[in-house]
Amino acid sequence: MKKKPLDLEHTEKPHFSGHRDRLRARFLKSGPESLADYEVLELILFMAIPRRDVKPLAKNLINAFGGLPSVMNASLHDLQKIEGISEKTAIALKTVTVLAHRTLKQELAEKPILNSWNKLLDYCRATMAHEIREHFRIIFLNKKNELLADEIQGSGTVDHTPAYPREIIKRALELGATALILVHNHPSGDPKPSQADIDMTREIVQSAKMFNIIIHDHIIVARKGHTSLRSEGLM
Repeated sequence: MKKKPLDLEHTEKPHFSGHRDRLRARFLKSGPESLADYEVLELILFMAIPRRDVKPLAKNLINAFGGLPSVMNASLHDLQKIEGISEKTAIALKTVTVLAHRTLKQELAEKPILNSWNKLLDYCRATMAHEIREHFRIIFLNKKNELLADEIQGSGTVDHTPAYPREIIKRALELGATALILVHNHPSGDPKPSQADIDMTREIVQSAKMFNIIIHDHIIVARKGHTSLRSEGLM
């Protein structure tokens, strides 16, 4: 018996295709502010997972990590622990994060950093506030306070990162930096500096003085905000 040709016009569409169209239309008509966090995440997942209802997955990601910023800053390894997130999908999510971070960094490179302090804080919060481990970052500057390099000097545990003044000064001399901004994060969420943070900062400041290197500030970032040790009179 001869099979009838498939009627493509009347083939039933997946139940979620209408939802995708409506969500895209709302984005176009009312803008991204009209969408909840999980809906913005859905828009990214649409591109990585074309034939699946991703609404439950988007909500699951936000619940698992505690919010959209934590999702976007999660590691590839941790993302793939979530059921339904393949390596391809994890890379798609991380690519969006990398683009955002590089855009913020490029804006910093366009003018002296001391004249773009709010942008620096935005960059530090975006790249570090939602990390689950402590990282110690150094912003290296030239005589005009322009960005020379931005490097993670060390990574540690959930509540400690070793920072070695000798290695910091050595790297500054290699780059020809004349000023530094120190940054590290507190995964606990509280940006209040510990006594160890204060002592370490003062040790680095003293080591840098011998080489005429200025430490402009030490910024601690966390989910609940940031603290400038310079503004608090702690360095």
